[in-house]
Amino acid sequence: MEFTIEKEIFYKGLSKIQGIVEKKNTIPILSNVLIETNLDGIYLTATDLEVGIKAFYPANIKKNGKITISAKKLYEITKELPDKNITFKVKENSWIEIKCDKSIFNIVGLAADEFPYFPEPENDQFINIKSSLIKEMIDKTYFSISTDETKYNLNGIFFKSEDTDKGEKLLSLIATDGHRLSMIKKNIQDNQIKELDKGVIFPKKGIYELRKIAEDGESDLKIGFMDNNAVIKKENIFIIMRLVDGEFPDYKRVVPMNNNLIITINRNSLFHSLKRISILSNEKSKGIKINLKENSMEISSSNSDYGEAHEEVDIDYNGPELTIGYNARYIIDVLQTQESEKIQINIKDHLSPGLIKCFDDDDYLAVIMPMRL
Repeated sequence: MEFTIEKEIFYKGLSKIQGIVEKKNTIPILSNVLIETNLDGIYLTATDLEVGIKAFYPANIKKNGKITISAKKLYEITKELPDKNITFKVKENSWIEIKCDKSIFNIVGLAADEFPYFPEPENDQFINIKSSLIKEMIDKTYFSISTDETKYNLNGIFFKSEDTDKGEKLLSLIATDGHRLSMIKKNIQDNQIKELDKGVIFPKKGIYELRKIAEDGESDLKIGFMDNNAVIKKENIFIIMRLVDGEFPDYKRVVPMNNNLIITINRNSLFHSLKRISILSNEKSKGIKINLKENSMEISSSNSDYGEAHEEVDIDYNGPELTIGYNARYIIDVLQTQESEKIQINIKDHLSPGLIKCFDDDDYLAVIMPMRL
């Protein structure tokens, strides 16, 4: 196998797969990238058996073939090469010669026959989604994914389509770790895909890769399903990820319906106040105390090792005096993904979950459990 490729194209392709290749070396071949030629260029393929990516890049092919090579080392070498064409040549016993200008590297590879089978999607039924839209939806939910590996059904984002009374098709993304929940709904094309009608859980690692290709260019994404896998297509790239096998909790039961105490507050003011006051909160729990009075919110924190802090913020509130504890990080995560000038916090009492909404956006909501301080 032999081909010549522009350094920038090769480097960009290799950078896209670094988050997928297996770093624990449990199976050595999973640390490698599979390089295959066709008439017009090369395919780069990487997988950890849970999430896989395959992408095409134009190259000048002199001799067809395929080989695998350490994805990390090839990326590091390519990164440091001058901005000139790279010649990639496979020699005997899976040795690979890489030339660029006056630089020559000889690296040992592994035969492509050992690389796991990467399925070609056959399903032609896809939904089109704007890349900017899916990026926004992921950004507003990703932080609520559970980091507890034992709660495998919470280690991802739940995708579900719903029909509205107006005959519109909505796509909902929901994430929760048991202490908080984030949900966003957006209009999509009126396509029927049974997997989305039922609801599926995209894994955390797959979500990360989906977001990366969503922010790379403005062309639409295509999402479809094959067996127990989600298939994502965008231009010359497609990703296959194994869906999380588990039941997602009944999120609708978590969303409080009778929180009749309403706080309206400037998002930016609350965000920066929480950032300041949480500096002296407990390092682990990030607990802060919120004391509500008419049109006033006092935010305070204390730490036996460092001291205490409090700050008053103007709000629109006409309910009873109330004191509630929250994890400041949970509220900050919500606020920093929003663009609305004002947000609304709906509460019931100091023991019930709080509901956060944007003042001018009905598409998004977050639920946060209170803390005992």
